[in-house]
Amino acid sequence: QVQLVEYGGGAVQAGGSLTLSCTATGRSISNSHMGWFRQAPGKEREFVAAISWSGANTNYVDSVKGRFTISRGNAGNTIYLFMNNLQAEDTAVYYCGGPLRSLWDTGPVDYWGQGTQVTVSS
Repeated sequence: QVQLVEYGGGAVQAGGSLTLSCTATGRSISNSHMGWFRQAPGKEREFVAAISWSGANTNYVDSVKGRFTISRGNAGNTIYLFMNNLQAEDTAVYYCGGPLRSLWDTGPVDYWGQGTQVTVSS
């Protein structure tokens, strides 16, 4: 069983930056593709970014390309999301999840974190 715990949400003004982290306990995720997702009020959860098990490959939703960066550390058991130039439309609860079927087809996700709120004011 994998437990995923996210940290780093908060409130910022438009143009600001935040870093989210997601740490796995219980079982290693170092051999799993992992991702970040978000859910805005009244909307379905959507894919944001994915990273391969090795960290060598990534994929992003078009709306965050050039602004967000996903990476992994801690021997592959912590996933980060560096978010720059945040905009009001980035306001959502952010979740890490995995393992993913692939970086472009996440498939059903077995494990989710509890979510962390990101609020961007314009």
